[in-house]
Amino acid sequence: MTYFLVYLLLMNIVTFIEMGHDKGQAKKGGRRVPEKRLFMFAALGGGIGGWLGMRVWRHKTKHTSFVIGMPLLVALNCICVILIAIYM
Repeated sequence: MTYFLVYLLLMNIVTFIEMGHDKGQAKKGGRRVPEKRLFMFAALGGGIGGWLGMRVWRHKTKHTSFVIGMPLLVALNCICVILIAIYM
């Protein structure tokens, strides 16, 4: 269970950092992080990091797919964590 919690923590940190990196790249016109990658990180356990990244960096807040998708992925992540905790 400890490895699983470390994995979730790392995924959320990575997703949060990627959101901030993409925001920085957007501001300076650099190479952007693909939206698919941001969603993939969020789906693989980094939903809270993605949602926090949206709020802290004020990034992707006008994209309907992110405004709806990130909270749904947070909910999905929570359901998965609960199910894994029950069956471990």
